Amino acid sequence: MRGIALIIGATALFSISDAISKILGQRLPAIEISVLRYVVFVVMAGLLCVQTGAHPLRVHSWKQQVLRGVGLVVSALCFIEALRHLPLADAASVGFISPMLITALSVPMLGEVVGIRRWSALFVGLIGVLIVMRPGTGAFRPEALWVIASSSSWAFASVLTRQMSATMDTASTLMWSSVTGLLIALVLLPFAYVEPNWGEVWLCVALGVFASSGQYLMVLAYRWAGATTLAPFSYIQLAWSTSLGYFIWGTLPDHWTWIGTAFIVASGIYTVHRERVRARSANP
Repeated sequence: MRGIALIIGATALFSISDAISKILGQRLPAIEISVLRYVVFVVMAGLLCVQTGAHPLRVHSWKQQVLRGVGLVVSALCFIEALRHLPLADAASVGFISPMLITALSVPMLGEVVGIRRWSALFVGLIGVLIVMRPGTGAFRPEALWVIASSSSWAFASVLTRQMSATMDTASTLMWSSVTGLLIALVLLPFAYVEPNWGEVWLCVALGVFASSGQYLMVLAYRWAGATTLAPFSYIQLAWSTSLGYFIWGTLPDHWTWIGTAFIVASGIYTVHRERVRARSANP
């Protein structure tokens, strides 16, 4: 129950950080928002390293750490860009295709064997995405492709995390991810800079605190409960995002978005179920 409570808290913080990103994105470019967000991320990761006595320079593979950081910052940039144009709930719905993309990437990157059931679940999830996006119709919004790019980058980083799991120190990995993301965002910043006012600076700081705190709660949640127990509760983020979208912008998903979201959620939960069955078979 403690793990479930923590994961629900994490999803609430993620939704709040997404809402702040959407507000900031109306005037500031995604790169600039990410710079200020990653500054907070670096500070919090550094404090965690000090608290745990971690040594970030002593990692098994710095190349994998850098690649993971690149995947995460690209995911963040693409999702912030998507939020500039899409309702909060719509972006969150399409974003939940990540578990299916992780399944697909685990074949070439981890050498896993994916059976017909998991491939079928992936296909159902893709149908859900198509229902939400509705390409070829007047309702299609090409900005949703930013969410696909974000989810793909997130899935790539997640598979790399699996590759490093046996030798990975959590605090050191968070430091590598935060520093890598900050450096990339700083390099890109001169190409997209808008002078922020102090209100926007403080909103960016709040964004960094909420997003980083959400990550920390998620780490704590997985200490108290297994992934297969927690995964279904991560979809509560859709409820948070829908509520915030309604109260802040007065928007609600249409019925097609609800139908497509149902496909995506069902596909994700079934994929997690098959992962659990596979894990039990491998470790009877």
